[in-house]
Amino acid sequence: MIKKNFKYIDLFAGIGGFHQAMRRHGGRCVYFCEKNPNCVDVYNTNFNNDQHLVFDSDIKDRKNIIPPFDVLCAGFPCQSFSKAGRREGFADVERGDLFFNICDILDEHPEVKFVILENVRNLADNQANWDVIKKELMSRDFIITEEPLILSPHNFGIPQIRERVYILGIKKQFKNERTLTNGYIHKEDLNLEEFMCVCHSNSIPDILESDVDKKYYLSNDLVHILDAWSEFKERTNLGIIGKPIWMSCFGIGFESTDEFYKQIGYDDIKKDKNGNPLYDEKGKPIPLYPRWKKNFVDFNRNLYLTHRQFIDDWIVRFHMMDKSKTKLHQKFEWNCGIDCENIKNGIIQIRQSGVRVKRPNFFPSLVAMKNTPIIWDVQNNCYRYITPFEAAKLQSFDDDFVFHENDNEAYRQLGNSVNVRIIEILAERLFNLGRWRKQYEKKN
Repeated sequence: MIKKNFKYIDLFAGIGGFHQAMRRHGGRCVYFCEKNPNCVDVYNTNFNNDQHLVFDSDIKDRKNIIPPFDVLCAGFPCQSFSKAGRREGFADVERGDLFFNICDILDEHPEVKFVILENVRNLADNQANWDVIKKELMSRDFIITEEPLILSPHNFGIPQIRERVYILGIKKQFKNERTLTNGYIHKEDLNLEEFMCVCHSNSIPDILESDVDKKYYLSNDLVHILDAWSEFKERTNLGIIGKPIWMSCFGIGFESTDEFYKQIGYDDIKKDKNGNPLYDEKGKPIPLYPRWKKNFVDFNRNLYLTHRQFIDDWIVRFHMMDKSKTKLHQKFEWNCGIDCENIKNGIIQIRQSGVRVKRPNFFPSLVAMKNTPIIWDVQNNCYRYITPFEAAKLQSFDDDFVFHENDNEAYRQLGNSVNVRIIEILAERLFNLGRWRKQYEKKN
């Protein structure tokens, strides 16, 4: 049974993903900490009508006393563990030690009963990082998940693939007598299966708004790019080929493949900045093009030669070599196999790897960067970005949530947030494994 009006704190709070999940269970936030001023503004707009809500901007330099509380929630910064960061974990002196600030707060508050932590998927890949977290929490008398829980919204019928690590903990004296007899929380103890379901084959309609501002429509230049790659896909049968296309590997203008390969250094050796050859640990020269990359170049060159007449005409008609076309526009990935008839049936992103089209069953992970998913809006007969409200549906936010007025900032904040529904489910399961009073205390 979940106790209503329990108290919790929201660390590295962002725009309030944890806050929404805890509020759905009747929790009352007594303290939040967030460094980004734009996030703080959004958090206050949505939640801070209570004058008793204590706030700090820097967990390392707290100015205020944290009131007593029952549940600690924290999506502690992920850059030191993520693929996008340096992946230094706790060795990152700027961010890695923020976990220990969480531990300091637990030391100051022995009354804490439950801990709910969230981080990027890569945290689970480093046993040393996990060992540190496990050791620190268990030394503070918490029973925790035996292994990091790796969950994604799509596991729960929400059409977004976004794997994250979740770490749950119960203070020993607050655990249910009938559970957790071997000292760990197992996935089976949480009984998550009853919440899990499969998304259907086309998830796009599930999140769409009916009335969309035209500012979300793609520019004519980007529509031109998508039209170009749509035709390219149809004429070259990419649904079967299914490999990335890079125009730079076509060898446009070269009659001889050998001459093209010589031009790009196909068989050259890597060199340092002084022009000296580089060698691997076995003393062998490091090739400029390893085998996988040569296969990639070979595929693109052969594709060009097979369809040369069409491709040369296609380049001219769509101005694909113009300086206005960036390298991103000259790359294409079709990840739909034969499941989608054309680009308009899929979910599109323009990423560092180029124009990518994915099957419409799951949206790609929202991230704190500007590569917002693009869809073909049948109702409005146009390509457009999903709106912040639609992105918020993928994060299970409340319908009445008020976003930052700048859309780019709103996308970024949503990309940094936890998925509210997953936290809501995990909290319910965790709370049901424990009790709100110590075992040796009598119930009222």
